[in-house]
Amino acid sequence: KKSTHNPPLPLPAPYALRIRPAHPAIAFMSPQFGNYRTMECDADRDSSSVGVDEEVERRGQEFSGRRRRSSLLEHIESLNEPPETSVSDDDPAVRRQSFIIYFVSSRGAPHVIFLCMLVALAIGSTIGVVPAVVTDRYARLNHGFDGNDCALFNSSEKPRECLDGSADAQNAAAASSFVSNGLTFITSSLVGSISDERGRRGILLLGIFISLFGPTCLVLLQAIPSMSPTWYYVATTCTGVVNWVTVGLSALSDVMPKKWRAPCFGLLLAGFSCGFALSPALALAFTHKDVSILALSLLAFGFLFALCFLPETLPREVSQQAIQIRTLGTENETTADCIRRNLVRPMKELSILNRNRLFRILSLLAFFSGMSSSADQSLLLYYCQERLAFNDKDVALMFMILGILGIFIQGVVLKPLNECLGERLVVVIAFFFGVVHNILYGVATTKVMVFVAVAIATITGVAFPTISAIKSNNVEEHEQGRIQGALYSLSSLASAVGPVSLRVVYHFTKDGAFPGPGTMFIFAALLYLLATCFACALPKEQANSAKRDLNAQTCDDGEESSTPLI
Repeated sequence: KKSTHNPPLPLPAPYALRIRPAHPAIAFMSPQFGNYRTMECDADRDSSSVGVDEEVERRGQEFSGRRRRSSLLEHIESLNEPPETSVSDDDPAVRRQSFIIYFVSSRGAPHVIFLCMLVALAIGSTIGVVPAVVTDRYARLNHGFDGNDCALFNSSEKPRECLDGSADAQNAAAASSFVSNGLTFITSSLVGSISDERGRRGILLLGIFISLFGPTCLVLLQAIPSMSPTWYYVATTCTGVVNWVTVGLSALSDVMPKKWRAPCFGLLLAGFSCGFALSPALALAFTHKDVSILALSLLAFGFLFALCFLPETLPREVSQQAIQIRTLGTENETTADCIRRNLVRPMKELSILNRNRLFRILSLLAFFSGMSSSADQSLLLYYCQERLAFNDKDVALMFMILGILGIFIQGVVLKPLNECLGERLVVVIAFFFGVVHNILYGVATTKVMVFVAVAIATITGVAFPTISAIKSNNVEEHEQGRIQGALYSLSSLASAVGPVSLRVVYHFTKDGAFPGPGTMFIFAALLYLLATCFACALPKEQANSAKRDLNAQTCDDGEESSTPLI
């Protein structure tokens, strides 16, 4: 009787070769014998094919792994491909689309803002940790303190060793800021110029990688009781070699039209503000060591994100034009001439600041405002912890105010403010509020006054993106990195001098009459007042984008162009 079930599937070649044919003499015997024969072959096949299965599976996994690695490398390589053309204000898409839609769809701009938010979240979460950890460590290593953590004492009850440790920490922070900003002064214009030729992506990756050094040392500092905080300050000083913020500004200039660069730079600061707004919650929810580990993890994630998703923004034609201009006349130079040219190149790149009256005024603005703002950033927290007994909750509230209001000012207010008043008046107003908030810092006797001053300081923050937009709008496309780096070099020089200057003022006034130690912030207010006076001298025709582009406000069909926010 014929079997009604389906015939067995044929075995794969390695198994079929191992099955011996049955003897003809037993071919007529009962099916039970055939079952035994099948069981014998199956057992033989199973025992001998284990090695074959494992080898096939291993080779399959290796092939899949190589294929995935190849796909990842191809994806990363595609990110290095530059765009072919640069953006123009005359592009119909620029005229028809709103700012937000154009920004979201642009190449690389959202990625840069997201990276800024991650970096701010990492830095903001450790800002309150660093003074507490470093002060306690200096008190123990330098002054023999062996009690409870210095952060647990009120300002009136702090042991002398903790006060001396705080002074050591402030001096180390000021020295680190001086060296870091000195390095930035030397290298920033050169790095910006190189990014004009070689692209933004590689330099951004290098800058973010160097920023990992500081959190790494902060974690090790809390894990190794005998480790000196000097290692942390050395690591943070290295960030001055490659300042990736200026390259990020240049990347935004590559993909955004001139009229939207100021609000776009404002969004960059809004990304920082968003990170600072979220970071206090992390500082309150975790211990100092856990926060440090989290900050390191966030920066590591930011580096991997940039490596895998951040595209090149520098157009190919702009890069080629920059290379042609800067290699002009170097065809027949000798090796000695080449070395000499590269040694003097950092100073030569800074010469762009003396190109015209506008750039000279912008340089003065960057210098005086940079002295004040850097001192505020470096010394305010130490001052509040030492004189006003700020704890982790107070620091968290301070940065929450700074972050939330910063997002609102930079992301919502800046664009209509520039359109209504023009960039020149926006800079003047920003510096005037810089005078106000530094005076409040100096005379503050309660925590509430400091919180009010921090809220006012968010208005001062609109000066940075506005000045960046003015200088970006007044140079050629192949000079974006150079001008951003040159002006940031000057700001870094001011940032190096500012904290040291204020520390000198503090040294001579800390034991004097009211405002006593707060006199250093009154000095910072005077610097902002000088910057306000110079801002009033900015030429309207070059500073205000509306004045400069007045003839371009009408479309080809005679209708006014629309540039809504949303």
